[in-house]
Amino acid sequence: MIHRLLEKIVRKQLFKGLAVVIYGARQVGKTTLVKSILSEFGNEGIYFNCDQPDIASALSNKTSLELYGYLQGRKLVVLDEAQRVENIGITIKLLVDTYPEMQIIATGSSSFDLANKISEPLTGRAWFHTLFPLSYAELYLEDSMAASRSLNRIIRLGTFPRIWQANEDVAIQHLNGLTSSFLFKDLLLFEQLRKAPLLSRLLQALALQLGNEVSYSELATILNVDAKTINRYIYLLEQAFVIFRLPSLKRNPRGEISKLRKVYFCDLGVRNSFIQNFNELDLRTDTGALWENFCILERMKNMAYHQKFANYYFWRSYDKQEIDLIEERGGMMSAFEFKWRKPYKNLSMPPGFYRLYPKSDFAVIHKENFEQFVIQ
Repeated sequence: MIHRLLEKIVRKQLFKGLAVVIYGARQVGKTTLVKSILSEFGNEGIYFNCDQPDIASALSNKTSLELYGYLQGRKLVVLDEAQRVENIGITIKLLVDTYPEMQIIATGSSSFDLANKISEPLTGRAWFHTLFPLSYAELYLEDSMAASRSLNRIIRLGTFPRIWQANEDVAIQHLNGLTSSFLFKDLLLFEQLRKAPLLSRLLQALALQLGNEVSYSELATILNVDAKTINRYIYLLEQAFVIFRLPSLKRNPRGEISKLRKVYFCDLGVRNSFIQNFNELDLRTDTGALWENFCILERMKNMAYHQKFANYYFWRSYDKQEIDLIEERGGMMSAFEFKWRKPYKNLSMPPGFYRLYPKSDFAVIHKENFEQFVIQ
């Protein structure tokens, strides 16, 4: 089993009087992580799969005394897929307030649903984390040579644990099954979306626009719906851990484009499944866009797992100067360009960006130097 970096963080937060909430897409390894922690507590720990209707019902709308009896007074309680429990935020709040010696760990595969039910009741009562598919850093720490040799596969097939452990043919079958319905199980159920075909067409369009600025109005025209529907679906896909958005940096409205955004995928295997293209990188026309997505995603994963918090943007000026990623942290900005192959000559910071942000750092990240960028 590959060690997850988030597990170390969670362990340090146990028994501090707060619940721990772990978000993440289905099959990213949330259950494996919490059971790894639970295994050390023996009879003092207990696990509940809230996907089971009887368990979800037993935990819904109960008094603190009823909950304590059902949880058997255990020291560590894991509520897996907790979004199934009605008013789960109130349930956890009651337990945290009434039994502070009891540690609650709740996982959820749908942050849009779980957050709506949990964030307000648990203000000041919980730590919140996101578990991603396996990160390059986790694979590298497990076996650095294997990770380096597998870079091409990672970019084509992604890093969901089940996909990572399978041979390529089986991995592609798993990916196609994941993207056909399972990944959207909660989204379709909780949001009662009645336009599943539109969802697939939207994801295909976003996959084909990878690395480019996305216009909701253009997508609406292509898909024959209104822009509000596009905005809503993209928001839901982000909350379901399928995609994430990168806004444009807009501190100087006169010189910087401010209305566009870029959309990237939380797993590149999922992205490639939507367009059914698993070709080797040397045979593709979208390698540059895949590399950009990979680097940004892995940087965000590693920063999150080391609890280093930053704001992320892309930058583009009206005279078409561009930077792929701006990382703003501690009042300082770092600018990054992503190139699959090492450039023949040194690239410099765009002069327009330098004039506006002269104290910023600049670096070009390519396949010969990327490991420091995504592992540090």
